[in-house]
Amino acid sequence: MIKQYITKLSARSRGFHIITQDVLRTINNGLPEQGILHVFIQHTSAGLCINENADPDVLHDFELFFNRLAPEHLAGMKHTIEGLDDMPAHIKAALVGHSIQVPIVNGRLALGTWQGIYLCEFRNHAAGRNLVVSVWT
Repeated sequence: MIKQYITKLSARSRGFHIITQDVLRTINNGLPEQGILHVFIQHTSAGLCINENADPDVLHDFELFFNRLAPEHLAGMKHTIEGLDDMPAHIKAALVGHSIQVPIVNGRLALGTWQGIYLCEFRNHAAGRNLVVSVWT
């Protein structure tokens, strides 16, 4: 059986944001005893990943690295109609990906002790982001 939920995250600043609790609120913490949680973002300039949720320096360092990897003022970029941050945002999102899966074990997400679900926001002034959250049992 598959249950699906669609939610809109509030607008967040550019950077990396832990959204594990937002995802759980979307399904009202109604996790089955076992299954798979799948989260998909319906955007091409933001992504999702799983990484450390304990040290805020990790969020900073991710932002620093990705900005150096795909800078806004890279000579030769043609897609600038939506702003200088748009094409670098698409590149970063392609590298990170648009979905994550987490096993559900004993009614809980089987994330490691230091893991959390990240929204990777790559636009300077993005609106809220739409997620499709599916629970497979």
